[in-house]
Amino acid sequence: QTPGAKLCSLLVMAAAAASFWHVCGFVGFGSVWEWHSLEALRPSPLSLGGGETSRRRCCKLRPCWSYTAALTDDGYLVFSGFVGGSPQQSVCLPGGGCQDLLTFEKYLLLLYEDRVECWDTGNLGSAGLHGEPVWKMALSRDENNVFPLVSTGYLSPKPPFFREFPQQLQACKLTLGGEHALLLSTQWMVYAWGSGRHGQLGHGGLEDVLEPRTVEALQGMVMGDVAAGGWHSVCVSEAGDIYVWGWNESGQLGLPCKRLAKVSERTAVLEEDTGAGSNTEEKISHGEETQKASKNIPTEFISIQAFPALLDLPEGAAAHKASCGSRHTAVVTRRSSLYTWGWGSYGQLGHGDASSSDQPKLVKYFSKHQLHVQDVVCGPWNTFVLCCLKENEPRTYGFVTL
Repeated sequence: QTPGAKLCSLLVMAAAAASFWHVCGFVGFGSVWEWHSLEALRPSPLSLGGGETSRRRCCKLRPCWSYTAALTDDGYLVFSGFVGGSPQQSVCLPGGGCQDLLTFEKYLLLLYEDRVECWDTGNLGSAGLHGEPVWKMALSRDENNVFPLVSTGYLSPKPPFFREFPQQLQACKLTLGGEHALLLSTQWMVYAWGSGRHGQLGHGGLEDVLEPRTVEALQGMVMGDVAAGGWHSVCVSEAGDIYVWGWNESGQLGLPCKRLAKVSERTAVLEEDTGAGSNTEEKISHGEETQKASKNIPTEFISIQAFPALLDLPEGAAAHKASCGSRHTAVVTRRSSLYTWGWGSYGQLGHGDASSSDQPKLVKYFSKHQLHVQDVVCGPWNTFVLCCLKENEPRTYGFVTL
């Protein structure tokens, strides 16, 4: 190992040791360790449970709707939530060399050095996994697999669990949405396939596509990250630009949303009639476009965006990484800040309330507490954020830690 590579490795290890996770949003079923309410309206530090488990550090976090799974840096698998047929469960078991995992309501996929195993989540109990996996596949030890990419294809949350790519397609990242998939190729091009009924494929129509197809509107631009939500898609270019497409029912694209504008109008009328603040369950944070509507200035509302649209962050912030929930979006900037938008009824946007927003908004919690955001992982209805104290973070440029 060269001195430069050794220094890089030491800095990465030091950064990991100084990093910790926060969570906001839906935490029902006990899906977040030692959390006994239904929701967390603002980011709160995450602990992996009590006793010895609480001292373990999480290196990979994989949330789904009813439970959350973590892989610790000492090789343990930790589960919390609806586990083994019961809610409010917490299970910690040796990972046996597990390197990564994917969580779904029905199945759990585990990556090892020489194989992939698929388990029925019903086989997970307080004593760990029992019985046999429902499917497994041998892997070559010299493969560099980036889950859910394995071998010459990718893993699926339902049978057939392994699906082959066309021979000419070389992938470096793949992300699975509710009904579609996005792929970033080694040539930094974006491919999309699956259900297209909400425009989430970005091909300009609403038709389903069975095989990976290039998102032609993005050709000629170098992309650095992709994220797939329930029915929407986001990608980040090498230049730090954000492109969004798909369903905008809750403002998850950051584009003007008619439903949010209507709720905002009802809230304004209620406040005017009562002379007090609204107690409606869902509040709406709306930006310049919705304000135009209240002044009878024409606003073009977007329900489905079938082609990629450029989205600007406030103050010209450059994006680095994106993640999508069912109907919300989170982006980490190159200055280690976090912006969120979309559906926020469980506090998953991290702004301290249950507001939804069709405008990207800075999550002020992290700057207020002198924290740099390093990564974000969205569950369907919640958001997990990896951060560190500003003085502990190594400087990063693009995808390389120096």
